[in-house]
Amino acid sequence: MQRIQSVTFDQQNAEKNKLLSEYTEFLQLLEPHISTRTLSVLAMPKLLKDSNQLGWYTKLEGQPALLKNITDESQLRDLKLTLESRLNDIDIVIKQLLVSTSLSTEQKNILSNWFPRLATHYNPIYIINNDPVVIYDFEQPLLLPTVINGAKLFSRWWHFALLALVLLGLLWLLWYLFCPQSKKLELIEDVPVIESVIEPESIPKVEPEPEPIPQIEPQVPVVNNDPNCITKEEIIKNKHPSRMVLIFDNSASMYLTLAESNAEIERYQNTDFSYLTRQQIADYDKKMTRLPNRLSSSKKVAASSIDKIQSNVDIGLVILNKCPNADKTGFYSSSNRSVLKNKISKLEPLQYNSATPLYSGVQIASSMLDGVNQDDYILIISDGEDNCSDNNICTLALSISAQKPRLKINIIDIAGLHRIDCVANMTGGKVFIAQNHQQIIEQMNKAVKQMDISRPVCK
Repeated sequence: MQRIQSVTFDQQNAEKNKLLSEYTEFLQLLEPHISTRTLSVLAMPKLLKDSNQLGWYTKLEGQPALLKNITDESQLRDLKLTLESRLNDIDIVIKQLLVSTSLSTEQKNILSNWFPRLATHYNPIYIINNDPVVIYDFEQPLLLPTVINGAKLFSRWWHFALLALVLLGLLWLLWYLFCPQSKKLELIEDVPVIESVIEPESIPKVEPEPEPIPQIEPQVPVVNNDPNCITKEEIIKNKHPSRMVLIFDNSASMYLTLAESNAEIERYQNTDFSYLTRQQIADYDKKMTRLPNRLSSSKKVAASSIDKIQSNVDIGLVILNKCPNADKTGFYSSSNRSVLKNKISKLEPLQYNSATPLYSGVQIASSMLDGVNQDDYILIISDGEDNCSDNNICTLALSISAQKPRLKINIIDIAGLHRIDCVANMTGGKVFIAQNHQQIIEQMNKAVKQMDISRPVCK
């Protein structure tokens, strides 16, 4: 992490300390729901020890340069488009979070009030290897809250509207009780009563019916079907059944063991191996890739889940191996599912150039499905985000949801980092966190069941 710049910051100023605290919380609220690349557009503040300076930091690497000092018109246009795209992605995520029930009113206020302050021309904007980074200027005038506080005014109008409805209801009740009722009584008095007399002889005699002879029904064996089962007739009549594509992460990180915590795995990934002997490196690698690892468990669970998919659903496979693009193998019918399972069981990450082209994988998988005239599904099994493309996968998911509204994407997040949650959120899917072998089994079953293509055939 490098420091872009440092500015004077009065730590005795209570208002500025409050703003700094809110901005830090704003970044923390966004982080689980947005990609690292998109979030990099916002610099991270940190007070420098033993000074009145505030440092602005970024995880991007390279020499920072101010956007306003760039003179190349073509480069400037591209940079502004990138900046606009990333701020737009953040705006989309914020709008989703504002309707979420998991956040408090205070947290929603922070999200809605802070974004307009950042998306203005007042703030210094730096460029690091063609990536824009916005630094908040604590000296600029604050903007008034716009979203959450407006709801209070709206609720007051509802109080008056409700009172007016109650008064109208009382007036109608008074009218009904005193006016219409008296008129009804007058009308009843004016209507002549016609009496009819029925002679006893005219009453027909009813002969008792003979008791029916009970019939013995043949014994039929009782079958306790699953109430959610699908009949064979339904399968035959459905000329356009759903289809599913499985996106399988086959990158080197899938070798990581499930027997260690995320903190230990992160420590392993950040280790400087230049200080270790060959034997120490070999022992450490063996420990951190021991079974059960992410790959072995995912392959086993994927194979068992394929058997639960309805026989009329074709399953496609997209594999994340290397940059720049994912690989696809087409669709497998129910008669060829053994071929599909065998293909998955033989997957092994590449020794060199292994990577996770997730953006490409989602793009390819969505192109294989209709998602307009029928319910189609994508299931992603991965432990991370795209490390091949700078394109924003959240924007891609938004485009897919608009073009193919009946295409749903579910995610099995093995690392539990929430880096691509937006892909599921924007397509009506769900994210299932699985960080050990048992959780992978449970969450895979939930993910498949939620797609509504795993109904058992009625007996």
